[in-house]
Amino acid sequence: MRFEEARRRLITLPDPLPAGPHALDPVAIVEPGEVPPWARRPAGEPPRDAAVLVLIYPGADREAHLVLIERPAGDHRHAGQVSFPGGAADPGDDFPVGTALREAAEEVGLDAEAAGVEVIGRLGTVDVRVSGFLLVPIVAVAARDPALTPDPREVAAILRVPVRHFLPQAPIEIVEAERDGWRLRYGAFPVGEHRIWGATARVLGQLGAVLGEG
Repeated sequence: MRFEEARRRLITLPDPLPAGPHALDPVAIVEPGEVPPWARRPAGEPPRDAAVLVLIYPGADREAHLVLIERPAGDHRHAGQVSFPGGAADPGDDFPVGTALREAAEEVGLDAEAAGVEVIGRLGTVDVRVSGFLLVPIVAVAARDPALTPDPREVAAILRVPVRHFLPQAPIEIVEAERDGWRLRYGAFPVGEHRIWGATARVLGQLGAVLGEG
């Protein structure tokens, strides 16, 4: 998809927003009545606000691309996974837009002014119970390919991915795997050696549904 066409389809986000593919939703393979701990919100612990930046920009061939990151390996919960630049709201943030832009500046060195970033709006909030976040995806377009540098403490690699990988006709792989001691079945977008799943895939699925409506 050409960048100009993607921008045209995004500049006025539909209301209501279309849903992404249900095949992306993780399903626990459990006995009837069982609920994994990460699927329940702990009593007395309100969710925390978080935001990510869904940044679309023109590649060298004017094909629409977006910015994703690979988290570093290690023992933290999201180690090695692919996500958007973003994170928890800080006191004083102009949430959610300010949070998304600040996190992108910290994690990948985004200079929003130099890249000509234009914030368009937001996609549906994602309840990420495994980490206790209510995640707001902020959609923006950049006038030019942004110069980016990863913060090695938080980012193993920056991925620049064509949006065509997430349009309605894009393939979705169904995966069964063990996560935190529970068997899960979930859909994932295959992108090179990566399999993008979970909250990131759900945001990408809804983005693809919006782009596919034009």
